[in-house]
Amino acid sequence: MLKSLAGRLASSAGRALKRVTSAIRAQARPTSPVLGLVADLFRPRRLLLAENVLLRQQLLVLRRQVKRRKLSALDRAVIVGASAITSTWRETVLLVKPDTILRWHRQAFQRFWRWRTRHGRPQTHVSTETVELIQRMADENRLWGAERIRGELFKLGIRVAKRTVQRCLKSTAKPRPSGQRWATFLENHANDIRACDFVQTYDIWFRPIFAFFIINHGTREVLHVAVTRASSRAWTAQQLRNATPFGQGPRFIIRDRDDKFGPDFDRAAQAVGTRVINTAVRAANMNATCERFLGSVRRECLDHVIILGERHLNVVLMKYVRYFIHARPHQGLRQSTPVSRLRTGAHGEVVSFPVLAGLHHERVVAADG
Repeated sequence: MLKSLAGRLASSAGRALKRVTSAIRAQARPTSPVLGLVADLFRPRRLLLAENVLLRQQLLVLRRQVKRRKLSALDRAVIVGASAITSTWRETVLLVKPDTILRWHRQAFQRFWRWRTRHGRPQTHVSTETVELIQRMADENRLWGAERIRGELFKLGIRVAKRTVQRCLKSTAKPRPSGQRWATFLENHANDIRACDFVQTYDIWFRPIFAFFIINHGTREVLHVAVTRASSRAWTAQQLRNATPFGQGPRFIIRDRDDKFGPDFDRAAQAVGTRVINTAVRAANMNATCERFLGSVRRECLDHVIILGERHLNVVLMKYVRYFIHARPHQGLRQSTPVSRLRTGAHGEVVSFPVLAGLHHERVVAADG
């Protein structure tokens, strides 16, 4: 009977002592050493040792460098490890915030599993042909990612993981554009795009003459040529109307910001359902096809002919344009001509015709018999 009563009293006292200890521990803070000391009297020894290790490591860091606190990888590992085994680590940490310790723990966890994945699993062997195929797909399709390439390989009967594709692309990784390039846009819409521009030259009396051209982006065919001494907005707009006599214009037309175009040209384009694209300032590549043609006109024609007048310039340009679209090969068309006159498999004598009084020559294969 007495033994049972003594056991109940001891149990009640233990529970009361635990409540008092919990209350004191809840009120204890690093700024109140007296309450902290009282709380430590009732704490297990292993928790006190872990907290001492945590505090001692931080003091060592402060002793090494006073002005700026830098924690090495070992310091971080000790703080994270000691914080994992003590329940009061949030009140004990002095140098960093608790969120920082949690972030260190997540980073250590990520490094561990990255190392485990790299060294714990055997690397999948990929043949050289497959690697070259993956890299070629990435080069030819700039908007494709690893998952898209993996799907294309699956269609060909090649089964690889997404991580394997990423590893094959890592060695030849190139910055990918956020959208399509200007060259890609022009190639996709080449047959619906026209480009126009002026070229200025001088006659024998050093008077300026302007030539206006409209060229097809897809075929490189020169669709319209006009010559004038005094260009104006109204004259330029009329040339666009002359180039679209049935009111059916192209989808796009590219022009620069020359004052010779103006709103009259835009209204004439809008009337035939054409959208005008103005090139950016100092961005000649936006109208590269027309600029390249104008360069050819200067180098292959105007630099070698003395212009007598407006009519003479018109005749010279018409002859050169005929040669340009019927006989001159173009790199952009794979050495073909805008209006192809190629006779494959033809045999016979090669006949040469002079162009612009022998400045160029057009050669064709004469028919047999």
